[in-house]
Amino acid sequence: MILIDGKKTAAEIRAELKERAAAFEARGGGKIGLAVVCIGDDPASKVYIRNKVKACEEVGISSLVYALPEETAQAEAETLLASLAENAAVHGILLQLPLPAHLDTERLLAKIPAKKDVDGFSAQNIGEIALHRNGTAACTPRGVMELLRRYHVEICGKHAVVVGRSNIVGRPMALLLLNADATVTVCHSRTQGLKEICAGADILVAAAGRPKLITADMVKEGAVVIDVGMNRDANGKLCGDVDFEAVKEKASMITPVPGGVGPMTVAMLLSNTIDAAERSLK
Repeated sequence: MILIDGKKTAAEIRAELKERAAAFEARGGGKIGLAVVCIGDDPASKVYIRNKVKACEEVGISSLVYALPEETAQAEAETLLASLAENAAVHGILLQLPLPAHLDTERLLAKIPAKKDVDGFSAQNIGEIALHRNGTAACTPRGVMELLRRYHVEICGKHAVVVGRSNIVGRPMALLLLNADATVTVCHSRTQGLKEICAGADILVAAAGRPKLITADMVKEGAVVIDVGMNRDANGKLCGDVDFEAVKEKASMITPVPGGVGPMTVAMLLSNTIDAAERSLK
């Protein structure tokens, strides 16, 4: 069994991105800028933002954090995003989710131009991916694809099963695998025969948000298992959607939680930002 080390791979990618950011400046592009907009006091969001800011500093990206209070009005948030969209020094815009309940998430995301949508959440970018064009892919699915590529996992012609259908992970994950010529099955909470479907997968991506949902009897011998889940078990310990200890005995490759897909998500955010900056020079 090969342990897919997302932490080590993400560090390698950040080193590559540091060189690209420096080359961008050397070509006269100036400092690459990422604007991060956070509304409210969600503790998890604050942790994510600190990690993103630290990662930006490491590769030479300037991060601009706009922390707005919980009671921020829709119009005020829209005005800020519109101004960032027009700011030439800002190459990427990230709206940290989830937002306070009174705000219209879709309307706010729509204020971010596709060319600056480094999260890959805009309808235009998702549509470009669906049409197998060069849209910006959502960071977590893109991170999964990069892990598969760097670990030389053959995707073409293989049966890939994605458990989960969220707009952030499951749906774009399925599209990227399909674009890589896999035969893709998407499962969700209403799927019948989940165990049998998963057991037929050459590549199994678990992104349902349910602790240890994927057990050993749901995994084919020699399958590649990617665990996107980030949960807490009954003892409060961090765990994924896969029963790691049991499944690792059957998988040919598997990602751990933590240290698997998580670090790749941040690395792909940085990569998407540098991609956006390089496109702006053209």
